[in-house]
Amino acid sequence: MAVGCGVGPAAAQDLAAGPATVPPPQQQEESRGDSGIRLALGYTGEAATNVRGGLHRDAAYAGQVYLGVDADLGRLAGVDGGTLHLAVTDRHGSNLSAIAIGNNTSVQEIWGTQNVHLAILTYEQRLLHDRLTVEAGRSQANLYFLNAPVYCQFQTNSACGNPTFIFKVSNFTYFPASSWMARARLSLGGTVYAHAGVFEVNPDRRRPGDHGIAFGTGGATGVIIPYELGIAADGASVRRPHHYAIGGWLDHADYDDPLRDDQGGIAITSGRPAAIRHGRSGWFARFDQMLTRPDPTSLRGLTLFGVAMTNIEGRTSETHFLELGLSYAGLLPGRERDTLGFVINDQRFSDLALGAMRAARRTTGGSAEVPRHQYMMELAYGAQLGPAVRLSPNLQYIVHPDQSGAPFRPRDIPDALVLGLKFTVDAPAWLVRPAR
Repeated sequence: MAVGCGVGPAAAQDLAAGPATVPPPQQQEESRGDSGIRLALGYTGEAATNVRGGLHRDAAYAGQVYLGVDADLGRLAGVDGGTLHLAVTDRHGSNLSAIAIGNNTSVQEIWGTQNVHLAILTYEQRLLHDRLTVEAGRSQANLYFLNAPVYCQFQTNSACGNPTFIFKVSNFTYFPASSWMARARLSLGGTVYAHAGVFEVNPDRRRPGDHGIAFGTGGATGVIIPYELGIAADGASVRRPHHYAIGGWLDHADYDDPLRDDQGGIAITSGRPAAIRHGRSGWFARFDQMLTRPDPTSLRGLTLFGVAMTNIEGRTSETHFLELGLSYAGLLPGRERDTLGFVINDQRFSDLALGAMRAARRTTGGSAEVPRHQYMMELAYGAQLGPAVRLSPNLQYIVHPDQSGAPFRPRDIPDALVLGLKFTVDAPAWLVRPAR
């Protein structure tokens, strides 16, 4: 399953900025003027081909049209600090990992929920002189938690839009599949903040025929509650922007057992439905730190980032996730918005997941020796071509593809080398500028 964030035009993101604290439309190149209306319109495309390894050689393309609207209710209706957020997506294309590699973490983060979808419909209110932000409506957990602009300098879904582990071991909701939610973020003084939310878990919202406009909760199985305590230091006055956070999640919703079926057998070989469990939890620590910034008036410089995650309770298919990356902005003279980045992560599979893989292999006479770790890495260059277009060729490598897409294959899937190309196109300001 791919759970790409793909939250619209990205060309104007501040490359030194940290995790989003508001919905993605406010992170983009927008036009508001005096009307109180901000619009964002853009297209993201991602192509990929495995030139070596995987199940067989192939190519795939996935894309998304994004339309976002923010209405400043202070200007429009005299409600100081109030903002209405709306976003719609239209996704299309195919997933190379599913059709040619065989692993369950896509090399195209934009793939997932392939239809026209109401992605965001929320009301946000800032209180206590902007120290407290509360928001409620229809949205997704991954827009607010475990999210940083540096992650989506890459195309791999193992890093962008969020560390992939959270989607493998919990019901963390993902863009653009919206459900009911509420969150609150409180500044505790200086750069320290606390942030928590509650998000409806409803499998119906993930079905191919769901377009985000069914507001009922009949199919809900519970909620997921992410939380974090962090430090966020950025802006023009900060020489080396940095963000540090620790947190976790309480998943009070149903999930499929990764090994057993509803009668206690092994689901992958019995063909019976998986046993339904309830309740999981986990924790994370993450950071991004700018290490060098030769010119404080420029975005140029080197940033180091990392993530560590593990589960605490529940039966899960993975036990931990580690990620480390580097990004250099403005490596070439006169190209300060260009980026060169490298990211690598380690996904460690649980004994339950390995038991299922071994059982499937034995049915075809294959080896029971299954790799416990999957390593995914990417080298990407992002070229900003004017104000509206960003082009990001990338090279990805997958060591020990997890074989979830071909569980009865009797031997390991060969390591995969993938060539990728990610691009974003923003609508010109004159096109999205509202009439006065």
